[in-house]
Amino acid sequence: AAPSGPGPASQKGEQGFQSPRPYKLAYQLVRIHSISFHRRSAAGFVELTILPTVADLSRIKLNSQQCGIHGAAFTYSDPTLEVCSSEAKHRALGHFSHAYATALHAVDSDAGNGELCIKVPPELRKCVNAFPVLKIHIDFSLDRPQGGLHFVVPGGEGSLAERAAHVFSCGYQNSTRSWFPCVDSYSELCTWKLEFTVDAAMVAVSNGDLVDTVYTQGKRKKTFHYELSIPTAASNISLAIGPFEVLVDPYMPEVTHFCLPQLLPLLKHTTSYLHKIFEFYEEILTCRYPYSCFKTVFIDEAYVEVAAYASMSIFSTNLLHGATIIDETPLTRRCLAQSLAQQFFGCFLSRMSWCDEWVLKGISSYIYGLWLKKTFGVNEYHHWIKEELDEIVAYELKSGGVLLHPIFGGGNEKDPQVSHLHFSIRHPHMLSWEYYTMFQCKAHLVMRLIEQRISTKCMLQVCNKLLNLATAASSQKFQSNMWSQMLLSTSGFLKSISDVSGKDIQPLMKQWVDQSGVVKFYGRFAFNTKRNVLELELKQDCTSLETQKYLGPLKVTVQELDGSFNHTLQIKEDSLKHNIPCHSKSRRNKKKKIPLMNGEEVDMDLSAMDPDSPLLWIRIDPDMLLLRKVEFEQADFMWQYQLCYECNVVAQQEAILALEKFPTPASRLALTTILEQEQCFYRIANSMVSTWTGPPAMKSQFTRMFCCKTCPNMVKTNNFMNFQAYFLQKTMPVAMALLRDAHNLCPKEVLTFILGLIKYNDNRKNKFSDNYYRAEMIDALANCVTPAISVNNEVRTLENLNSDVRLIVEEITRFLNLEKLLPSYRHTITVSCLRAVRVLQKNGHVPSDPSLFKAYAEYGHFVDVRVAALEAVVDYTKVDRSYQELQWLLNMIQNDPVPYVRHKILNMLTKHPPFTKNMESPLCNEALLDQLWKLMNSGTSHDWRLRCGAMDLYFTLFGLNRPSCLPLPEFRLVLNLKEEKAVLNPTIIPAPATGNREGTSNPSSHAPLAGFQNPLPSSQEEEMEMDMDTVHHSQAFSSQHLSMLERPPTLELSQCYLASARSALLPSCVGGYEGAPTSKAPWGLDLTHKGAAQVQSPPEMHIYPFAVALLCSPLSRKRPPPNNEHHHHHKHKKHKHKHKHKQKHKHDSREKDREPFSFSSPALGRSVCSPSLSD
Repeated sequence: AAPSGPGPASQKGEQGFQSPRPYKLAYQLVRIHSISFHRRSAAGFVELTILPTVADLSRIKLNSQQCGIHGAAFTYSDPTLEVCSSEAKHRALGHFSHAYATALHAVDSDAGNGELCIKVPPELRKCVNAFPVLKIHIDFSLDRPQGGLHFVVPGGEGSLAERAAHVFSCGYQNSTRSWFPCVDSYSELCTWKLEFTVDAAMVAVSNGDLVDTVYTQGKRKKTFHYELSIPTAASNISLAIGPFEVLVDPYMPEVTHFCLPQLLPLLKHTTSYLHKIFEFYEEILTCRYPYSCFKTVFIDEAYVEVAAYASMSIFSTNLLHGATIIDETPLTRRCLAQSLAQQFFGCFLSRMSWCDEWVLKGISSYIYGLWLKKTFGVNEYHHWIKEELDEIVAYELKSGGVLLHPIFGGGNEKDPQVSHLHFSIRHPHMLSWEYYTMFQCKAHLVMRLIEQRISTKCMLQVCNKLLNLATAASSQKFQSNMWSQMLLSTSGFLKSISDVSGKDIQPLMKQWVDQSGVVKFYGRFAFNTKRNVLELELKQDCTSLETQKYLGPLKVTVQELDGSFNHTLQIKEDSLKHNIPCHSKSRRNKKKKIPLMNGEEVDMDLSAMDPDSPLLWIRIDPDMLLLRKVEFEQADFMWQYQLCYECNVVAQQEAILALEKFPTPASRLALTTILEQEQCFYRIANSMVSTWTGPPAMKSQFTRMFCCKTCPNMVKTNNFMNFQAYFLQKTMPVAMALLRDAHNLCPKEVLTFILGLIKYNDNRKNKFSDNYYRAEMIDALANCVTPAISVNNEVRTLENLNSDVRLIVEEITRFLNLEKLLPSYRHTITVSCLRAVRVLQKNGHVPSDPSLFKAYAEYGHFVDVRVAALEAVVDYTKVDRSYQELQWLLNMIQNDPVPYVRHKILNMLTKHPPFTKNMESPLCNEALLDQLWKLMNSGTSHDWRLRCGAMDLYFTLFGLNRPSCLPLPEFRLVLNLKEEKAVLNPTIIPAPATGNREGTSNPSSHAPLAGFQNPLPSSQEEEMEMDMDTVHHSQAFSSQHLSMLERPPTLELSQCYLASARSALLPSCVGGYEGAPTSKAPWGLDLTHKGAAQVQSPPEMHIYPFAVALLCSPLSRKRPPPNNEHHHHHKHKKHKHKHKHKQKHKHDSREKDREPFSFSSPALGRSVCSPSLSD
């Protein structure tokens, strides 16, 4: 560290934000001068320019993970590498979660902490007042990083550039520390200079403006120089290096696109729409794009599909597509729009603390939603809102509430952890990935609610004000203390709302931001003909998990004969019934056009409605402003009218779901009518088709729309110009295949019809690809499969297959083989074929064997194929309870080179676990517990998302408290002083299994037993009376005997146990055999020592691998006890044993008769030498 430059003697915290660090970061240089793809390593240095804010700055804390630091006086401590190193026996997830929260706080940059602590030399401390600006130079290196930087090095021949080798930065929430030392906080802003030296064939893409590219003398390497003059947090710095092809946007020269070799034509089509997204955002925000340039980089093996950083975004290369692909186009455009929205709110405007994350996520999703509404229409926008609302409601009601602003959670200043969650929400690195996804959904929905309260115009003015303040601050020098305006906080957001709109939204904040939970409404109505009043009854469920009582305005829409009318009800504390006056009266035999909400007037057949009521249908909260679940009762004809004539997509979806309860001819007529309407939104048609099954109506409908008139069984040549018809043509056969006859079999005519569609599919004259259509046809074939009828447990072969099933198998095989010759876009055909094969296996038509899926799941296949194959393996593991496949999945979680695949496996196992904490399973054993604990404790320390995923899986399998498969902690010794022996107490029996097998962690039960302060049984056990002289005389024997109670630790035994699992010994042992105990033995002694290497065990106590293998065998022999040995089986004796000694005993000649002390194997629940309970 060296002083540099003049400046003020002290620097106070910026106005509005008090930094937790004793210095301010002003500027940082990052230089990576060496990158090796073969060794997967990098080396470079950083220079940080800081301004101390205290008189005596002695230590500087920075963030750095997995970086080798060279040549500085520093100390390094990262407690997150191994969270519970000293508590190897305490396997409760609650204990781990608390320890993990403590470890994260110790290195939390928002709290002023860090892994790297640099000591300021004493001679420099005296110069701080004279030269207050310090420069810190740190040399660092990376060797095979486990996170932060991801290397992609394909195999094969050719140079690295020809093989498209590349590297890019990745991570989740404050992960920049994983690839260079920095202050990894979103609230610490500074300007940047970034320099990267790479091979001449490579291109380095980073943040800011490319100011220069300098070649070396031999032109074998070149250095890219980037400068970012806008203050930016280190968490928003990124890097991508590879042999990229470069495309300058033809509409916006300041926008540049990068892709891997040979993908340039796809890149041109994919990004051709980006300039319109720019125009829309700048128009609604009335603010220019904040950076001087924008770069999009498409890479392979992406961590997430979209990752936004300052002035650049990193995308998955799987988003690239050509002009012939229909289904991928809207998905990719939505990804581009999301990344650009986050450039404004998330990169340029950063958060002040983690508690303010919801504001940035909410605003960026809000303006993205406005683009979605303009681009794809109101129906698509409402459909998206409906999806998000259903997801957040289902999650909160099932898993627990989502708290947007945890600092206000019940006024708990110690820890805002929500009681029902198995993780803390104080830090983003502890959040479950599913919780974080729901967090973003809820933030967006709450932002829509705020917009409704203050109006869209005021909401956009608030966004404009925040951006203008940040833009003005970004152009100022550091000394002006204006950079805090670039940090967005909840209080600053509320102040801007108050200044612009003059409205107070504190009640709304208290209801939806400061507390968790959703609202559940139950509604029904009655019409009062005398008063012409609608009597609406609304009840709220406030007793279920994570439900809250709503008090405030609620919008109700009533469609009457004379039009549609909106009513705003005030939900009060004791209000259940609400009287709503009707504006029209009932008609009898009078025809008149009915005006709808959108202004149209239509003719309706009113014969089905109640002649005394003018009501056609009723909707509660039609705009989906509240976070609610509504269950409303109305007649079937009202749902039918709502489906046919309500133009709102959400209303039609609600009607489709409700009509499932009314399978009447009138309902089918309504469904048929809506299908035939060309203006029907395609998603409504898809929803309707997926809930309505069966010919002849469905088949005749499809034949009329898509088949030849002269030959109804032959489909027309494909023409996908009409996208609505295309989506219907894909979906209708899939729904048709779900029909079942009286014998629960798919009708023969349906299967024949679908096979005909596949046979006569002709795409030669179509300008669009039909790969998604063919994949849906395979899904339709899979839906035709029904459970096989087995006769005398015969083995299924191709010869004895059912004729219909044989046709399905042959068609799937043909598709799968054809894919190897002519692969489809994103291998959609292979994905559907793998799922169909698994359906055939589950229904008993083909042998259940995971080998095919394991082959497709290996590294090297396309990621969608791998995920589909892994889904099948996870399902096989759950259905067949295969310990071998579970181990294969866990090994892939530990060793697979693609972080996204590892994350998906954890997520799939969590959603479809092989067993849960509330059930008995042969897979639940201590060896599996050990493996997951190590994965969670230290195996995923450099990937927060993986560690949180491992915590989710651990919670699903073993619960929050002490796992039930561990030996009981209440083990005690019974000292028999008459026989001069210490034996295990056989009276301690586990409590009977209940619905919830989670044990309660008892700290006292985990204390080391070396001292044996109270070795005798407790008062609840059988007492032992003895003479005190005998006790004193036996002290020497007791201490000598207890010194032999040493055994190798549980960890070493588990390793031997895992090693034998590969030879199929473990599954046979765990799976159970006749006479095997189904639970742990009720006795045993756990004397695991921390310093296992220093323990000297007697020769009789050594454990050899063959002994472990013998124990795993069902034919293992039990060593019988000597005839003169006396065991106290208190389990079979009700009376007390009273040993009265009249004189002292001698023990000199009895040492040779002693048995070696028996210990329990935690993996087996059995003792090595001691007999079982039956003995």
